[in-house]
Amino acid sequence: MVFKPAKTFGETPEIVEENPPLAELETAVASQLAGSDGIDASDIEVIAIGNEICLRGLVYSESEVDRAVEVALSVPGVFKVSVDLEIVDRTIH
Repeated sequence: MVFKPAKTFGETPEIVEENPPLAELETAVASQLAGSDGIDASDIEVIAIGNEICLRGLVYSESEVDRAVEVALSVPGVFKVSVDLEIVDRTIH
């Protein structure tokens, strides 16, 4: 076992929150999706697992899938996006 010397030298360490809590991250991504051109985000569910976002639901084209991923990755704190989006015909839905 290796013991590393303390870097705070008796002072209380400063805690910096690097990543927003999951609910805040989900809300930030969902808000960006809802306000973005080129996506109908009304049937997209956003789930955060650490710094990964899972997009699940229905979209109407491959371009909406691509745009959703692009928008999700633009949100600070998101490092990876997994996609579980089904492309459906707009007339059926």
